[in-house]
Amino acid sequence: MGAQRATFAAAALILGGGGLVAVNVYASATESGSAGAPGQANPSNQTWASGGATIDCPDVGSKLAEVPQQARAEVDKELALLDQQVSEAYARMTSEQQAKAQDADFLQNAILGPLKEKRGAVIDRIKTDFKNAGGEAPNSLDALATCTAVPADETQNNAGGQNGNGQQQNNNGGQQGGQQGGGASTVSGPVAADFVDITTLQPNVPQKPGNGGNASTGTFTSSCGVNANKKFNTDNVIVAPGVTNGAHHLHDYVGNQSNDAFATNDDLANAETTCQNQGDKSTYYWPVLRVQDGTQEFDADKNGGGLEGNVGKVLQAKQAQIEFIGNPQSKVVEMPTFLRIITGDAKAFTNGPANANAHWSCTGFEDKVQLTDKYPICPQGSSVVRSFAFQSCWDGQNIDSANHRTHVAFADANGNCAGGFKAIPQLTMRLIYDVPAPTLENGQVKNPYAVDGFPEQVHKAITDHDDFINVFDASLMREMVDCINAGRQCGDGADGGAGGGGGGNDGAGGGGAGTGEPSQGEPSPSPDASSGGNDATASATPTDTQTTQPPASTPGTTEPTRGGQTTGSGTGHTVVVPKADISPSAAASDTAAAPQGGAHEHHGSEATHRAQTPAAGADAPSTQPTAQDTSQAGSQSQSQSQTEPQAVTGDLADTGTNLWPAAAGGVLVIAGLVLLRRIRRSSV
Repeated sequence: MGAQRATFAAAALILGGGGLVAVNVYASATESGSAGAPGQANPSNQTWASGGATIDCPDVGSKLAEVPQQARAEVDKELALLDQQVSEAYARMTSEQQAKAQDADFLQNAILGPLKEKRGAVIDRIKTDFKNAGGEAPNSLDALATCTAVPADETQNNAGGQNGNGQQQNNNGGQQGGQQGGGASTVSGPVAADFVDITTLQPNVPQKPGNGGNASTGTFTSSCGVNANKKFNTDNVIVAPGVTNGAHHLHDYVGNQSNDAFATNDDLANAETTCQNQGDKSTYYWPVLRVQDGTQEFDADKNGGGLEGNVGKVLQAKQAQIEFIGNPQSKVVEMPTFLRIITGDAKAFTNGPANANAHWSCTGFEDKVQLTDKYPICPQGSSVVRSFAFQSCWDGQNIDSANHRTHVAFADANGNCAGGFKAIPQLTMRLIYDVPAPTLENGQVKNPYAVDGFPEQVHKAITDHDDFINVFDASLMREMVDCINAGRQCGDGADGGAGGGGGGNDGAGGGGAGTGEPSQGEPSPSPDASSGGNDATASATPTDTQTTQPPASTPGTTEPTRGGQTTGSGTGHTVVVPKADISPSAAASDTAAAPQGGAHEHHGSEATHRAQTPAAGADAPSTQPTAQDTSQAGSQSQSQSQTEPQAVTGDLADTGTNLWPAAAGGVLVIAGLVLLRRIRRSSV
């Protein structure tokens, strides 16, 4: 009986151990197979787990070029809800990535799947809003519910993901350089590849075309300050009226002081203004610029601030130059009161460059280099410059459109407005900042600066944008148009001869970089030219036509010629804005992004909301690399190889951590065999 029991025990050991080996080997094979090649982790899950992914959702707002008037308020709120859903999903993805890194299905099952269901419900309500207003929503909306996770360093549509040096962005997605602000989850972006030393780039700003015989070459400057009184909010009354935190990032406001999500046209008309000329109650607003130095700002624990990845010290522009310029081919007409214009796309990183209109440079380099998808690192003594040139063609009827884009458009490469659109004064803005230069070491960036944005846009430079609502009184608007059409220089600081004024608090309108910052309301102490140094050079910059202009037929074509403006117009004014119409970018995506210039704002909620205007055509992003891309392409592969992770999940590691049950099973099998052998010997 004892021998029989021992035999049974040995058989049990052998069977149990063999079962452990079989089950463990099968499980390991299945796990590897789901990822692709045996022994390799799921690439998409790996990207997400490392913090290098973001969420890419189709832009519903841009598909709604026509929305029944009665349905617009509800549709805008639903579109804002879509933005909120994406923001929340992105926050969960970044906060739970470490805990769920080993679950290949977590991203789909816990984040993207539920997000699709929520978006589908919103889209259904939008269709109902259309129906209740007697309209019919586009059939394509249902297909827009699905979102995907994409690498934060190579989002589709963003032609290139390269910096001015032609170096590919690294795979650490955005964990580098990010600071944590008040309880915020891991902050993504910017990364080292989002920055480029501007002194290493070749000139990419072409000469602007000349003016036609009927050109309007005058300028009108309005000095409205630099938001020294710190009027901030995270609303966007243009794209998300009635929705608190509709922008999901912080805005600087100058001019009108009653702008928030709930402001009506009457509120805007009766508001106070920071503009020196009280006839200009227009509202000018843009996302703040921050340096991620660990500062806990007032919004570190608030939505739109630290809770949505916008962290660090808010930087105040030292100059904010606002200037309206003419058209190189025709006279301009008056803008209608309450006309809304958004330029750029706050979601350009995932949407692609079609509506992007970001321009970054440094004082002293503006007439040489313009970047559209990279942040410049400026040399000592030079300041960072953000520039915008708004759409300058109006449909002659509407002050806004359902997608906030189609009622205005950019002129073609020669400055002509197409499709019956009329030329209006083109708003150009130039924001100058003293920014501590970030440092790049071993593929990492320390103390980076970045523009505020939607969290899933990971603070890319291409997402910069600007907003404007015209609240000039009728007589001042008439004066502006007469001045521009007559070829004069008018407005605040015009007597100074140098386009004086972005003024208000900083002497920004015309003051050069070296000028002091006068108190709010003071005119600029001196013109840009007198400031010498880099700003003086910048004044020679060809404003609007500075970038390579795409053909007139291309959709994203930004107003290239807007020309005349810059010194080239013969006005002598120094306040110039880089050609928002053109594409001055150093990266392959630059030409498309810059020219785009138009629709800018963020909104899937901001930029997302709007589609390219018919006049602008359909944008075809350029894939032609610029000189600097080619010249430094060699460093790209090197950079990539350096940032490529080295076998962090090798076979040996897998054997030790994943196959230990098989090893234990093997021990049991051996023990069973040894026991059987002893039984046989004892029985003999």
